[in-house]
Amino acid sequence: MVQNPLPQTGWPTRRAVMAGATGLVAASALGLPGWPGATAARAQEAKPGPGIDGSRLTTSDGTRIYFKDWGSGRPVVFSHGWPLSSDAFESQMFHLASNGFRVIAADRRGHGRSDQPLGGNDLDTFADDLAELTAALDLKDAVHVGHSTGGGEVVRYVSRHGTDRVGKVVLISAIPPLRLQTKANPLGAPLADFDALRGLVHADRSQFWQDLTLPFYGYNRPGAQISAGVQAQFVWQCMMAGYPACYLGIRSQSETDMTEDLRKVTVPALLIHGSDDQLVPIADSAELSVKLMPRATLSVYEGAPHGLPTTHKDRLNRDLLAFCAS
Repeated sequence: MVQNPLPQTGWPTRRAVMAGATGLVAASALGLPGWPGATAARAQEAKPGPGIDGSRLTTSDGTRIYFKDWGSGRPVVFSHGWPLSSDAFESQMFHLASNGFRVIAADRRGHGRSDQPLGGNDLDTFADDLAELTAALDLKDAVHVGHSTGGGEVVRYVSRHGTDRVGKVVLISAIPPLRLQTKANPLGAPLADFDALRGLVHADRSQFWQDLTLPFYGYNRPGAQISAGVQAQFVWQCMMAGYPACYLGIRSQSETDMTEDLRKVTVPALLIHGSDDQLVPIADSAELSVKLMPRATLSVYEGAPHGLPTTHKDRLNRDLLAFCAS
């Protein structure tokens, strides 16, 4: 039986932490940006002015964001998880585009085919990039779908930029309201676990992504049917992300409190979460978020893991189509 390299919460075991200790020490000694917790300024490279050129948006700070735009009809905008890319949502995008919707998905800055600046790897910047994309495409009454960290991006986008362009929201295996353990959030993971994640990323991130596929897709569970192809594409997407996004992005997904942001999501919202999510446990995420959102409904996929857009794609595709069409 395949052993789980990460515990039930999805964060490294003591053995994994010790294995990453060399990376932690090296990161500190090298003075890597963001160690511990410092943020870098947004990139200042000279680039073309803001606007869209083909499949790329140049943001107001000159960062070029790659995006896909398929089909026609009511827009559905997808925000992917860390540190993946828009490719993670292609099954859902194709299904909705084939059923009368226009689907848009961007590779978040630092990820995939977008620019990889040192700075801006935080939810505020991600949300502002999303706002620039929706404005440049003049999207109206859009359904915003976010998975994992992408769910946090969607919530922060609505909080910072309002609902004028937003019709509905879908959060899948999403990180809000807060992943970090605090007195007010005792079910969260301790800061030491996230520090250890940074160490593992620094020590050998390609091996870390391979190990992460096990709890991500529930492949560490008895009787799981492991797909080597799914594992390979996950590692490939993760390795497309730049080091700053992988390393510094951990702070965005772990230490950002979105409690008040959730109260501002006043449009109809569907929360979808697996009961066996080992990375973002449902009790400390969706079950709390649904109580904070005025018009939210929670749909629990029994036994589903964090990566349910892949493992449960047929059910998710049906549910998304029904919600978007309603």
